[in-house]
Amino acid sequence: MYDKGLLIGRFQPFHNGHMHAIVCVLGQVSHLLLGIGSSNRSIEKENPFTAQERELMIQKSLNRQQQESITMHPIPDVQNHIKWISQIEQALPRFDVIFTNDSLTHKLYMQRGVPVRNIPFLDREHLSGTNIRRRISTGQVWHHLVPAGTATVVEPIQDRLRL
Repeated sequence: MYDKGLLIGRFQPFHNGHMHAIVCVLGQVSHLLLGIGSSNRSIEKENPFTAQERELMIQKSLNRQQQESITMHPIPDVQNHIKWISQIEQALPRFDVIFTNDSLTHKLYMQRGVPVRNIPFLDREHLSGTNIRRRISTGQVWHHLVPAGTATVVEPIQDRLRL
């Protein structure tokens, strides 16, 4: 068991696969630093939700115990992976382990001596932000792919994603 762990995601939108990952990670850490990646990008095709909307999706999807074990941190893109990692280390509290499936992030943190663990995927074919955004934008059924908290945030603004 680690004291603090870091998990970064874009959460565009926060879906059941993300929720599954958080539950698995919380079984390995006392406290989770949840990075809201690409926090400086929004209202774009690939990043339609603001950082605040994504934080609200997550907050509304977590139970009280999970909320007490997680702090959320916006992490902007800087278009340079090494600078991005330095920025994270300066802006966030110290962490003992990082959870990622990104090979470059894995390599760079291993070089820094930080333990790296993979994030468990759940039904990756259906539970991807790309798939869910496409479903929302084309008027297909999508609610079953996200926690109820995400649906309450997305429903009032889903027309923004329509083609």
